[in-house]
Amino acid sequence: MTLSTRIFIGFSIVISLSLINSYANYVLSQKVNKNSAFLAKSETILRNSSKLNESIIDMQSAHRGYLLTDDTTFLEPYYRGLKTIPPLFKEEKILIRNTKSQRAKLDSISILHKEWIKYANALIAAKQNSIISLPNNYKELFEAQFKTRYGKKINDKISQKFKEFDRHEYKVRGWRREILNASITQTQLYSIGFILLTILIGLVSTLYIIRIISSRIDAMVQLADNISKGRFVKVEDNKNDELSSLSQSLNLMSGTLSKNITELEKRNKELDQFAYVVSHDLKAPIRGIYNAVQWIQEDLASELSAQMRKYLDIIPGRIKRMDELIDALLHYARISRAQPIKEIVDVNTLVKEITESIVPTNFIVEVSELPIFSTEKIRLEQVFSNLISNSVKYASSTNPGHIFISCKELQQFFEFTVRDNGIGIDSKYHEKIFIIFQTLREKHAKESTGIGLAIVHKIIEDLHCSIKVESQLGQGASFIFTWPKK
Repeated sequence: MTLSTRIFIGFSIVISLSLINSYANYVLSQKVNKNSAFLAKSETILRNSSKLNESIIDMQSAHRGYLLTDDTTFLEPYYRGLKTIPPLFKEEKILIRNTKSQRAKLDSISILHKEWIKYANALIAAKQNSIISLPNNYKELFEAQFKTRYGKKINDKISQKFKEFDRHEYKVRGWRREILNASITQTQLYSIGFILLTILIGLVSTLYIIRIISSRIDAMVQLADNISKGRFVKVEDNKNDELSSLSQSLNLMSGTLSKNITELEKRNKELDQFAYVVSHDLKAPIRGIYNAVQWIQEDLASELSAQMRKYLDIIPGRIKRMDELIDALLHYARISRAQPIKEIVDVNTLVKEITESIVPTNFIVEVSELPIFSTEKIRLEQVFSNLISNSVKYASSTNPGHIFISCKELQQFFEFTVRDNGIGIDSKYHEKIFIIFQTLREKHAKESTGIGLAIVHKIIEDLHCSIKVESQLGQGASFIFTWPKK
């Protein structure tokens, strides 16, 4: 399974849980809204029931007051109730239209109220007529209904029905409130549960993917590190995803480098052997020529002319120069392949030993404070030896030789300077002097092979450092090179 597929599956699971959580919250919120709407409606039902009950009681009180006092002002709440109570009944019936038991109770209240109105209207009419002409009729009704508490019985039934109606509504309301609270709690629990589950799965998926990617990248980094250190191993990767091609490329590179390095080491050994054979074979005829010249000078001394002796005297110097060229060339070829050995080097002591061995006594040598650090002593010694030797070789014939050696510490390097007051170097030769076999002396001069500065340049280049020359013809020369601190 590819990494992109795993990432897609992880995100799909998280998104699916989020959608399920949203749907569950929607369903539960609908349930909460339904119960909340019912409670709001129930509150309206109870409020209308109370208002209806109060209106009926007001009519009853007004009716009794009129009968007892004959004061018609008492009838105002009565007639007002006749107008306001029917709309209240109608509104209440609409609110409870889906509740059969409550509708039956309200219908009973309505019937009882109508019966009471019929009773009350009869008494009021009889009362009003008795004042004019029919006192006996009112008296009969009063004796038959009012004193027998006919109206009170109806009112008591109405009150009882209202109590039953409200009691049932409060009971259902309490039940619905419990459901509402349970729905709210359930919604909160579902939300928290889904959120925690989503976070958990998201974290697990992320950590899983990170572990897979990081472990494989670590293995590849380790492989690259091994390759950089010359250990050409391979990483085991049997996955078939986006990183597999990188693993395969690294393994292929490791195998190719291992093969090339093996081949290179083989070629180096062959070159070393070839250089040794060539140097031996070249030096053998040189020694033969030197011996032949010696024999001629010894055996035929009396037969040689002055001019011939002069020519024969030149040959040993040329032979020695050829021998030095062969040795220098072999040394130059082996610089990069030599295994460096690091040790603590006191550069002050190192320079002092070099100057004592190769600088003539008539030279002035000034050395500033030089560092002590761990480095490749042999290579640093070669650099200083060649540069100091170069200053001696190209000293001015008119001025006493003066060599000054100093050091400046940089962030990652030491910057050394070897300055002299010799014949100097024309600017057009500043680059050429570091090329092998390039020398400013005549070819017959035995002191210079043209390889010393090339060796210096190669050593410094192998260390990824730099060297430059600052000089003008007749004004001495300064060789400035950097050397790594570590």
